[in-house]
Amino acid sequence: MKNLILLIVLLWFQIGYSQVCDNLTLYRTDFKNVSGNNTVSITSYEKNGKYYVYAGGEGDVDVFSLNAQGKLTHVEKQELYKKKGPARGMVADNIKGTDFLFLANKFGDAIEVFKILDDGALEQVFMIHDNEDIHIGIGITLQVIHMKNASYLFAGGLEETPGLSCFLIHEDGKLTHVQSMKDDDRIHTDGIIGMFVHKIDGKTFLYTGGFQDNGVSSFRVYDNGKFKNINNISDNTTDKYLTGTYPVNGAKIGSNYYVIVGHRHHKYYTRKGFIKKTDFVYHGDALSVFKVNKKGELVPHSVLKDDENTKLQGQTRIEMVSVNNNEAILAVGTRDDASIQLCKLNEQGILSPINYLQTGFPVYYGLRSLTIEDDNFLVAGSIQWGLRKIAAYKVGLKDLSASGKVLRHVVSFRFKKDANQEKVNEALAMFGNLKNEIPEISKLEWGLNNSTEGLSKGFDYCFTITFNDVHAREIYVFHKAHLAAGKKIMPLLDDVFVMDYWSDNE
Repeated sequence: MKNLILLIVLLWFQIGYSQVCDNLTLYRTDFKNVSGNNTVSITSYEKNGKYYVYAGGEGDVDVFSLNAQGKLTHVEKQELYKKKGPARGMVADNIKGTDFLFLANKFGDAIEVFKILDDGALEQVFMIHDNEDIHIGIGITLQVIHMKNASYLFAGGLEETPGLSCFLIHEDGKLTHVQSMKDDDRIHTDGIIGMFVHKIDGKTFLYTGGFQDNGVSSFRVYDNGKFKNINNISDNTTDKYLTGTYPVNGAKIGSNYYVIVGHRHHKYYTRKGFIKKTDFVYHGDALSVFKVNKKGELVPHSVLKDDENTKLQGQTRIEMVSVNNNEAILAVGTRDDASIQLCKLNEQGILSPINYLQTGFPVYYGLRSLTIEDDNFLVAGSIQWGLRKIAAYKVGLKDLSASGKVLRHVVSFRFKKDANQEKVNEALAMFGNLKNEIPEISKLEWGLNNSTEGLSKGFDYCFTITFNDVHAREIYVFHKAHLAAGKKIMPLLDDVFVMDYWSDNE
């Protein structure tokens, strides 16, 4: 009888937890400017009880701290080698007691190694350049693998002679070449944009996606850093979705090991000559789940297809938000849908969509999940040239009380006493015209304060903007017309007040 009661309690807990997961969504907690023209790669690291975010783009890496409320604070800017970049494949890890950030400088054809200082700032300690024997030209992806007696850095890129390379990481951050495997018609290492590692029964396996050759490969990694290919799965035009294989991630759920693979289909690229194999067939967007067998090989398992209720077009990053023995919650960043899609992977290896948030900017590899105390956060960056923004989001329960309501966005301006009235009028007109520039605004009204109570504290003008949902607000916040209006009006202001609330649509 006791066993039956325990079983019922466990089943109730699992069902209850699963229902909670189904109501998860994203809430933006902060956004900040970055110095690079775009944000291509983001990683994070915990040091001395604090959490640091590294946002890499064209020419620079910006360092931020992230607190338990999801607020970002800028720490420093680190210039890349030759002011090149963009920074790709950033990964932070501890090597024999020292914290390092490893960075692939895409158009600098180099891997840069930085020591992470006590305040999260960076100090360059080593750099290795591409040559004929290694494959780090047009560097894209890095992966640290810890073995019994040493740690290794695996690297992949998009160069003309692509492949997979391994380097021994020394305790001072220096890298020594161990092995490189040149790409061929059998393995999928032409354009490694995603890598993931599983350790199964004392054995280490590395999984790579080939963006240009449309497939995934499995490798066995040995204690000395050497590796060998064990199986490969190629794209097709029916049930495989690997054209433009992009993000790769994985999870152990119960006793099962899974690898989840996304793709940014080649149809989304317009650059002539960039896609090597142009005879592709588009048959949709989807996430692919592979189960790992006892040999470490990938076996096709399930597929989550994109539809009118999901945002999976142009997947560029998959981040694990949380994993337990029953299921995993993952976030999928998309460039073409400009969204973050939350999904659930159950113990049987079946993916199901939860909720998504339209970010208002395209996500391109720059998405990072981290947990602070008991809360899960995501930090995303925009590939959009010149936007120069990153945003932090908290993963929380969806506000069901907002169902059927509209979102009011109230903005009040207090202008400087010496502000030029002609410039004020121009800025107000520009702000008022946002309704015509941003289709997601369902209603906009504004006017000059005429309160007689004397409590307006000098705020002169008030705008009330109505959105039909949170997606519309996100698109508005990062829309180029809104940012341009803000740039016009901010120098004229003494203060600004912003408040949002849900309201009945009347």
